[in-house]
Amino acid sequence: MLPTALVLGAGIGGLAAAVGLARSGWSVTVLERAPALEPVGAGIALAPNAIRALDALGVADEVRAMAALRGEIGIRRADGRWLVRADATAAGEALGESTVVVHRARLVDLLVRALPDGALRTGVEAAVVDAGDATRRAQVTVHPTGRPTDTPDVLDADLVVAADGIDSRTRTALFPEHPGPVATGVVAWRFVVPAPEGLVPAETWGRGSVVGLAPLADGRVYGYATAVLPPGTRSDDEVAELRRRFVTWHDPIPAVLDRLSESDVLRHDLRWLATPLPRFDVGRVALLGDAAHAMTPNLGQGGCQALEDAVTLGVLLGRHRNPPTGRPGPAPASAQPAAPVAHPDPAGVPAALAAYTAERLPRTRRVQRMSAQVGRPTTWTSPVAVALRDAGASVVGRIAGPLLVRRTAPVVGWRPPAAEGDGTDPADARPGAGRG
Repeated sequence: MLPTALVLGAGIGGLAAAVGLARSGWSVTVLERAPALEPVGAGIALAPNAIRALDALGVADEVRAMAALRGEIGIRRADGRWLVRADATAAGEALGESTVVVHRARLVDLLVRALPDGALRTGVEAAVVDAGDATRRAQVTVHPTGRPTDTPDVLDADLVVAADGIDSRTRTALFPEHPGPVATGVVAWRFVVPAPEGLVPAETWGRGSVVGLAPLADGRVYGYATAVLPPGTRSDDEVAELRRRFVTWHDPIPAVLDRLSESDVLRHDLRWLATPLPRFDVGRVALLGDAAHAMTPNLGQGGCQALEDAVTLGVLLGRHRNPPTGRPGPAPASAQPAAPVAHPDPAGVPAALAAYTAERLPRTRRVQRMSAQVGRPTTWTSPVAVALRDAGASVVGRIAGPLLVRRTAPVVGWRPPAAEGDGTDPADARPGAGRG
């Protein structure tokens, strides 16, 4: 009998974890509170580290066929003047992979299709009621979304992966003293609309505001905008608000905003886990993605780090296996009979999760801090501070290509940890390691 894993949340991190676990011999069920996985959301930039994670899950080639960033990219002022210009093609070659910008719904669909049949269960709310330990399985209660009951179903599992987002109920239950997410004082709008001709990927900085545009493979553009505003600020007409704020900015920003309808715009307050958790595991429960380390979007690493989490978790759990049972694994008809399969060992879960915390907590904390640091100058509103910021960026822009590679390599140069016995050079698995 295969060991069982319950994954709470069918976002990118949860689905990726489920795919990885299923590929390594776990019986996986994903529990999602939404009634269905609708094609909603905006875009996501998958940096080289995310592409390598998707490689480990067997879906990277389909992603690479989408919209890799090529040619000129950079940072501009609101009047259109370039502050930083770099060559995305050259950066991708230096880093070994190019960044690919996709619609989140496309990535979710790829991951869902990689799951075993029947692994996804929607329209249910799940809660960890017992984290388990070395001798006891974890327990999760389940009931239909919005219909709590005094007699919910109780599911036992050898492993629970809590990928239930920035407002994770699991995190609150396991770490009740943790302060939770805090507001950055910045509001973000995200949207996907038809792209104008000749769009050049760029981020534009103004006084306390940012607009970013990146083309997708299907002829649309993923856009985002931010502004310094008190948490909870809302507008009756978000499209009109965006046009009012950015009507004087350089082309093609006004033209892109003219293509918006109200249903295109997602607005939310930016929040992050400024206080790190003491660990990402308790008993047989692992926290993953935003539930563990929600970060600001300034490095574009939120989803990328969730993918790293998912792959790392699968590799570390895979190092704990029972001896082969004598049951052969699948083999092509033309091949020799397959060797007996060594299935995952449920008794090794707590040790594997402790290793997961040791591997992931320091790295994600560094990325969190770096992202917050990078984003801070974009919130400046003082004309003097903005002028100094832009002057400094212009100086940096003269060496943008080599600097881009050097500064981002520790983040995007990550490679999956080596599975024991796979022959991989351990040095190749270190964060930031590259092949030249």
